[in-house]
Amino acid sequence: MQIGTHVSIAGGLWKAPGNAARVGAECFQIFSRSPHGGPVKPITKDDQKMFQAEMDKHGFKNFYIHTPYFINLSSAKPQTYFGSIAVVREELERGSHIGARAIMTHLGSFGDYSEKEGLKRVAEGVAKVMKGYKGSTILQLEICAGAGKLVGDTFEELAEILDNKVLKGVDVRICLDTCHLFASGYDIRTKKGVDETLKKFDKLIGYDKLVMVHSNDSKFELGKRLDRHENLGQGFIGLDGFKAMAKHKVFGKLDWILETPKDDPKDDPKNIAILKKLRK
Repeated sequence: MQIGTHVSIAGGLWKAPGNAARVGAECFQIFSRSPHGGPVKPITKDDQKMFQAEMDKHGFKNFYIHTPYFINLSSAKPQTYFGSIAVVREELERGSHIGARAIMTHLGSFGDYSEKEGLKRVAEGVAKVMKGYKGSTILQLEICAGAGKLVGDTFEELAEILDNKVLKGVDVRICLDTCHLFASGYDIRTKKGVDETLKKFDKLIGYDKLVMVHSNDSKFELGKRLDRHENLGQGFIGLDGFKAMAKHKVFGKLDWILETPKDDPKDDPKNIAILKKLRK
């Protein structure tokens, strides 16, 4: 279990490892481009060399890329749908270029589609993303908090996407976010709740589909379907839940990435220190 956080690439991609090292991270996550859209700066050979030099300097092995927020693989609008497919594929290629272990993406919203139609459209979109892909970076689909008509807020929905025939033989994984899990109604406040939740995940999807965890407490109570991250121990999940997850036979061996508030420079080091203590 390595513990990290999302860090900035302001000033250059190669700044990220140093930013992560300064807060005590053992791995980290970045956006390789603006999460809100706009022009995309290519990753040059010099960028690649400087980035790898900084990774080596600070002793990092694993890092992750989060796709932009505008991704919607269930959109009825061709421009949005095919644009999302293109961007996710491009992030996989960019990740492979600089050695990212995995990328993760939100799936978007059903919009005018029924749940069945929307899940099918997502599976087909993911298949298009992966068609002909030969890179090393893994694609993860992230569970969502379930507000509105967002796609993928239950294990059943995620399983239906992965089980679609268009993804047969395609290696796609799942990213579990603790705040999103809790918001969607999975009670992970206790060891019993964690064990039951992850047992259900294994039954429907399988532990082999897990690569890393987004570790966030929740500002709102169980099942409220609100994606509002909180510092560890200050939300409704609580430290007992995070301790149970850190001690779990599978969850406790994954990389954990914090997406907790950064209101104070001390927030990241404090949250990282909490997780390091809980995993002992």
